[in-house]
Amino acid sequence: MTRRLRFNGTGSGVNGCPAVHEDLDSGEVIVHGPALTDPADLGQLQHLNEGEVPIVVPRALLVDFGPKEVNRVQDIIGLDAFDRLFTRFEHTAWRLETRRRYASDEATATYAQFTRGEAVNWDGADAAWCAERLEQTAMGKRFERARVIDSPPTAGQLYLLENARRNSAAGEKIYSLPRADADRASLPAEDFWLFDSRLVALLNFDDGDNLRNVELITEPAAVLRYAQARDAAMHYAVPYEQVAAHLAAKE
Repeated sequence: MTRRLRFNGTGSGVNGCPAVHEDLDSGEVIVHGPALTDPADLGQLQHLNEGEVPIVVPRALLVDFGPKEVNRVQDIIGLDAFDRLFTRFEHTAWRLETRRRYASDEATATYAQFTRGEAVNWDGADAAWCAERLEQTAMGKRFERARVIDSPPTAGQLYLLENARRNSAAGEKIYSLPRADADRASLPAEDFWLFDSRLVALLNFDDGDNLRNVELITEPAAVLRYAQARDAAMHYAVPYEQVAAHLAAKE
């Protein structure tokens, strides 16, 4: 079975070698770099078995991008603490949405209107949320989202495309990108908020697409991976209006 590998980072800003990857299922770490080939050096190695290839990597590479514990310890925060992140960040809050549906959306009156083919009435929907966004953007802060869309889009994704009008009116900038481009960019199959490129709120869902908990990530190398995912997503993303117009033209 093909491994699910995550790129953790590289010590090179030029050619991407050496680098560290991590197996998301087993936790095993894969390191690649230049091979150690000098016979005199090889002769000093102990327990080098047939088929094994010794490589040379800078110590800083392992310090920066290798795991810090045998078993990663989650820092789960409550929903109140999660809500406070949206008023306590200083500059930017950026979200990646990768799921095909969200159970919380389907429980709303606006989703019911949408699925019945009615004009969605966003007036009064999450009024406190909208007021908070407007207050924060008036202070010069930025809220942005990139939403992955399948081909064809799921019902949940089409609802969020309609919902983007409400979010935009509340001060957010909404972008969309095709699933194929997300895969091409090796984006993580995770939903998260990135605040000030300094901390990550990872949204963990159960098999029923319900939000299970929120995990706070502050370790610099881990935060960097999510910042890299943001940059890759925004390379392919376009304003949601372009996607909405394209889908409307096909109808």
